[in-house]
Amino acid sequence: MVSMWHKLQEFYDWLLQNGDKRTDPWLLVYSPVPVSVIFLSYLFIVWYGARFMKHREPVNLKAVLIVYNFSLVCLSAYMFYEFLVTSLLANYSYLCQPVDYRNSELGLRMASVCWWFFFSKVIELLDTVFFLLRKKNNQITFLHVYHHATMVFNWWAGVKYVAGGQSFFIGMLNSFVHIVMYLYYGLAALGPHMQRHLRWKRYLTMLQLLQFFGIAAHTSYNLFTDCAFPDGFNLVVFLYIVSLILLFSSFYHQTYISRKSKQT
Repeated sequence: MVSMWHKLQEFYDWLLQNGDKRTDPWLLVYSPVPVSVIFLSYLFIVWYGARFMKHREPVNLKAVLIVYNFSLVCLSAYMFYEFLVTSLLANYSYLCQPVDYRNSELGLRMASVCWWFFFSKVIELLDTVFFLLRKKNNQITFLHVYHHATMVFNWWAGVKYVAGGQSFFIGMLNSFVHIVMYLYYGLAALGPHMQRHLRWKRYLTMLQLLQFFGIAAHTSYNLFTDCAFPDGFNLVVFLYIVSLILLFSSFYHQTYISRKSKQT
């Protein structure tokens, strides 16, 4: 038992000491403890939130949702711009790009937008909180919780150890998709009169799937080539993306194919 505890301590020390020294001082990065607390708190809120709201009226969050969603459109647009422009200025390869750990202007700029991307995933946990407060519990599916909770951990590790390199490609694609996604949610929050302009939700899901296939292709390519980017990260990303492809494909089939066939 003592030996196991000692090994855990050694592993924890290794986690702390082997990160990117540039990002270690940044908020929530140095230790896995804060992000673990956020993760566990999120799961507790998911578990307890519906019980808390069971005998309460839904909260009217129209103004909050409008500000929230359009703010995330702006943040996503900023991140997409930073990922794209920084990668072009630094002459990044879109096939294989090692992490630039130097304290160069462009290296730090890329690391910075990676941190913002990670922090945006913390902010986006509010999606679930708003669903709970509005008693939209049908929206809180396994896919929803799995995706939101795991992205926080995934990108904590990304910023802690590989803030830059070819991981920029994932952030850039996802930021673009989130511009479209939060624009949709922002318009929907304006009221029922916008519904006739929002008949493209199916294409939003297709865009999300296309993004995942692009990331899977990009990551798998690097698993089978000699690229100075950690294969362990590539493997984890690839397996994670496959899980999202399966879950989103199932959601797409149930929502847009099975439901339509039942209606005809």
